[in-house]
Amino acid sequence: MNILDTIMEKAKTNPQRVAFPECCEEKILQAARECADKKICIPYLVGTPKDIQKAAEDFNISLDDMVIYDASDSEKVEALIAACCSGNTMFSEKSMRRRAEKDAMYTALMLQAVGEADVTFAGLTHSTGEVILAGQMVIGLKEGVNTISSVGIFNIPSYQGSKGSLLGFGDSAVCVDPDSEQLASIAITACDTLHTLLDWEPKCALLSYSTCGSGTGPFVDKVTEAVRIANEKRPDLAIDGEFQLDSAINPAIAAKKVKRESKVAGQANIIIWPDIDVGNIGVKLVQQFANADAYGPMLQGFAKIVCDCSRGAPVSELVGNIAMSCVRAQGEKHER
Repeated sequence: MNILDTIMEKAKTNPQRVAFPECCEEKILQAARECADKKICIPYLVGTPKDIQKAAEDFNISLDDMVIYDASDSEKVEALIAACCSGNTMFSEKSMRRRAEKDAMYTALMLQAVGEADVTFAGLTHSTGEVILAGQMVIGLKEGVNTISSVGIFNIPSYQGSKGSLLGFGDSAVCVDPDSEQLASIAITACDTLHTLLDWEPKCALLSYSTCGSGTGPFVDKVTEAVRIANEKRPDLAIDGEFQLDSAINPAIAAKKVKRESKVAGQANIIIWPDIDVGNIGVKLVQQFANADAYGPMLQGFAKIVCDCSRGAPVSELVGNIAMSCVRAQGEKHER
């Protein structure tokens, strides 16, 4: 059984309510239909009922076993806004009403904020920036997290690491040039995300062109300071560095280069890029030269699970991302 099959089976054990604000899009309806049929989640289609029903008819997709939430019902939405804004000083009912009238994504996120949905899934017609901005406004950040970032999972056929062919990585999609505080936050959140998703005991390496002081300069200093901050904030996690990639994942090379005790060196199952340039290039190198699959990126750092999908993603990828979001939501509910 491959990683996605395993995740889908876990999602089926406790189907989560997933709010789809882009539910008049053909691929979203197809993905929601497949998820409902496989009992991966309970789709909540958030929008105007007549538009949703017309789209379903046009694309010949059944809406059976899906919940339609009428985002055009002003009385219902007013009650939702009041519940969401009660005691929340981050935004006013007036501003949220204005946003909800223009964009069903805000209605979907409010449903999630008040506990009527477990996941919000968007990104097909919204940019990543729009999803992050709305998520930060309505859902907010997880306690102890200071930045939204992303994490992914490589499945590398020719690789045999501490988790077989799997290797977690971040951030390749959101934080362009994270400072030390942000880098520490990315590492901590990646550990928590992959522990929830895959039951891993994280061993997280912060990468650099230097291993344990073999190089010097501001780029190295940024990573070593991030390691210090991460260890101070979460001493329960195995986060270490600065390591070159080979020192992080290859035990033989780590034995030569790392002359101190480390729970991570040579056996990392999560790697953290120093910036998005390295992350983007690194992901594409592994995909092109190692024929690897890269699952994600999954947004992380929100108080509840908000998922941003790629606009060009096929339906199969959407279904996989929905399943991963549902498993994460299961785990975070358990932790709460």
